[in-house]
Amino acid sequence: MNSVDNTPRFISRLTRNTLALVLAGGRGSRLKQLTDWRAKPAVPFGGKFRIIDFPLSNCINSGVRRVGVLTQYKSHSLIRHIQKGWGFLRGEFGEFVELLPAQQRLEGTWYAGTADAIYQNLDIIRSHRPEFVLVLAGDHIYKMDYGPMLARHLENNADLTIACLEVSLREASSFGVMTVNEQQQIVKFVEKPSQPEALPDRPDTALASMGIYIFNTQFLYEQLIYDAQLTDSSHDFGKDIIPRIIHTHNVFAYPFRDAHSGEQAYWRDVGTVDSFWQANMELVDVTPPLNLYDNSWPIWTYQEQLPPAKFVFNDDDRRGMAVDSMVSGGCIVSGAYINHSLLFSNVNVGSFTRLEDVVVLPNVTIGRHCRIANAVIDKGCVIPPNTVIGENLEEDTEKFYVSERGIVLVTPEMLGQHIHQSPETPDVGMFFDN
Repeated sequence: MNSVDNTPRFISRLTRNTLALVLAGGRGSRLKQLTDWRAKPAVPFGGKFRIIDFPLSNCINSGVRRVGVLTQYKSHSLIRHIQKGWGFLRGEFGEFVELLPAQQRLEGTWYAGTADAIYQNLDIIRSHRPEFVLVLAGDHIYKMDYGPMLARHLENNADLTIACLEVSLREASSFGVMTVNEQQQIVKFVEKPSQPEALPDRPDTALASMGIYIFNTQFLYEQLIYDAQLTDSSHDFGKDIIPRIIHTHNVFAYPFRDAHSGEQAYWRDVGTVDSFWQANMELVDVTPPLNLYDNSWPIWTYQEQLPPAKFVFNDDDRRGMAVDSMVSGGCIVSGAYINHSLLFSNVNVGSFTRLEDVVVLPNVTIGRHCRIANAVIDKGCVIPPNTVIGENLEEDTEKFYVSERGIVLVTPEMLGQHIHQSPETPDVGMFFDN
């Protein structure tokens, strides 16, 4: 092939013969207490979704309809979400989203690294007999058609293709950093380097791996089996396998670009409290960088059956309203003022309360006369009346987690509400308008 064949029939054949494996076992410790009781891919995002919904939706929208999700750390809520929201594929047509929890399948060990996680499921992968294996991280926010990447992989006669994007040199130490030649073949790869190598013509920018890999299946088998026998390997793609094979095999980069503008496409690693808050806040902007209202590329998820959002009271000092905000189903804004904030499902906000630049996760009750700004309120919190958050960070630090940027994270445990361990739940009736 001399050029990429982008005809739908050609790409549909490639996607039909591809098995996607989503690595969703990580805790995401930089999200602090947000991941005390859930894996990072299960963290709610965007008002009604979870982070895992984005790579899964990309698979379905791309025509990759055979998907395995590898879970490990505190995976119960993630497993429940996938069982509820991703069971619509038809098994009789060879379509599925399959859960692959860490089962100590080999020698009684948990997943030791990204490569080991795939290795421990080789028998399951073989049973599906894919031509290509698409390996994805389960904890990033982006919309991507994997079909053109598969076509480019085939055109390059590649053994492995890695999706990449440009990041600032300051951020690059958190990624696998690569150097490519004029043909986009990778000639150097270093995982999380302390001194990242910049692009030749842009000294402030590096080329970083997105953690998206396309392998020829037989080649993947060979590399995983070989790596598993190495006693000095950490059994990780970025640390071990990729640096070892770039000089002996065809390993190519695939720049992640917007199909229309040619510019670098939207991608967010929401791995810190600051980046999580910022990415959610971007969604309420007039023209957000991520369009959730795109009917041509829907984000699929489990849909709870909820009534519409409700705004009540219209007095001068007690008006239920939200401006420059997103408010999900099941919410009741009762005589409160919501500004530039995002409310997930089933949030109740009491009278005379003001929220500004706040991300409120599902099933939260906020009492009367509260003032909350620049905060993330975790799922299930009951905020007592007259609570002030985000105005005095020194006081906030004594009770909550405060990020480098000054974003306050509030969880039920910080409020003395041990909803994950105690059979008792707070009496929300005393906090809310009846």
